[in-house]
Amino acid sequence: ILDYIQGFIKNNDFSPSLEEIAHHFKLSSVATVHEHIATLKAKHYLSAEENQPRSINVYGKKDITGQITLPLLGLIAAGSPIEAIENAEPVTVSRSLLSRSGRHYVLKVKGASMINEGIFDGDFVIIREQPTVEDGEKAVAYLPDKNAVTLKKIYREKNRIKLVPANKYMKPFYETNVQSQGKVVGVLRNEI
Repeated sequence: ILDYIQGFIKNNDFSPSLEEIAHHFKLSSVATVHEHIATLKAKHYLSAEENQPRSINVYGKKDITGQITLPLLGLIAAGSPIEAIENAEPVTVSRSLLSRSGRHYVLKVKGASMINEGIFDGDFVIIREQPTVEDGEKAVAYLPDKNAVTLKKIYREKNRIKLVPANKYMKPFYETNVQSQGKVVGVLRNEI
């Protein structure tokens, strides 16, 4: 269904209706198509506005200007860890800001702990989803024991992980249970 939607948008410059998708796959119920669309939305492969015809937008769809649409998945703390907020909505970015491969998404930064790396409160960071990062890379660190996510530079030590802010007025902190959810590959400045 995702491939069909991408092809339809490419050929027509607008998305197919649920009825057109059902007809193409010889499905007797539009409700079945709606379930598939809901699943693809939950997995952040596409977005669609409720009760709006032809509102399906495929994440990763490149347009003629070299732009690509990525999901905005919520807020990330650049300060004390805070809980991540899931609120997917599309953000258009330049394809040149992405890695050559991998799944990418966008988070809005809250806090000032990464200002010496040019990441300010209100900026957007482009994240390449990956389970590990190299020492010193800027990463989305999930802290399962606190059920929180933070943006920091990560360094592995003998029995712990050092999470380092890029702000001379803030001190690093240590955790034993840290999971990488991806690394920063680009920054979009908040112009407001």
